[in-house]
Amino acid sequence: MIGHLSGEVLFSDGQECILTTPSGLGYQLTYHSVLAEGSMVSLYVSQIIKENAHDLYGFENLRQKKLFELLLTVRGVGPKSAYALMSALPVAQIVEAIQGENKKLLTQAPGVGDKAAAQIILDLAKKIHKIKMYTNQKLIALPQTSLAVTARVEQWIEPVELTTAEVSLQTILDEALMACRELGFKEEKIIPVAQKVMSENQITKPEQLVHLVLRQI
Repeated sequence: MIGHLSGEVLFSDGQECILTTPSGLGYQLTYHSVLAEGSMVSLYVSQIIKENAHDLYGFENLRQKKLFELLLTVRGVGPKSAYALMSALPVAQIVEAIQGENKKLLTQAPGVGDKAAAQIILDLAKKIHKIKMYTNQKLIALPQTSLAVTARVEQWIEPVELTTAEVSLQTILDEALMACRELGFKEEKIIPVAQKVMSENQITKPEQLVHLVLRQI
């Protein structure tokens, strides 16, 4: 699965964009912001595989990507309506709307009616707080340069999935949260502490994270 792409913008109209990577491959993504043609960008990507198509949706940070994928778990919500919602509202507002059961705010997105908004709130009310554990930092755009030069830079390896480090940290966090739940602690209390601990320490094992978290609560 493609989780991230970097490349030169060949085309962008605020609905989709085409990126060409140093390997010479061009990727067409749904992306609801206008990118300067000729600029170098780095985007998180969610790949949706269907019988007759492989669709790519682009995001400027990991938190957006993870929220999009969480929305896809809601019964009756497809990629287009999920992406439309995220294009209409910032992540923070969507989280607040779900936590506050604000259907009116969610229906501001094209294709999201009262029924869909109610289903989103019902399905995600107990899960949406997890989104805050993902980074909202933008990926660093690489300097504008020719593909001939860029192809010789070692940091360009495309296409790639999320890094092993990202996957490993997420696994550590998931296992630590599970251990804390078994000890009787609520996730909403543990998550902010775990985020702080992970930002201040080099965590390599779930038990290490659990130990440091329990020392602070």
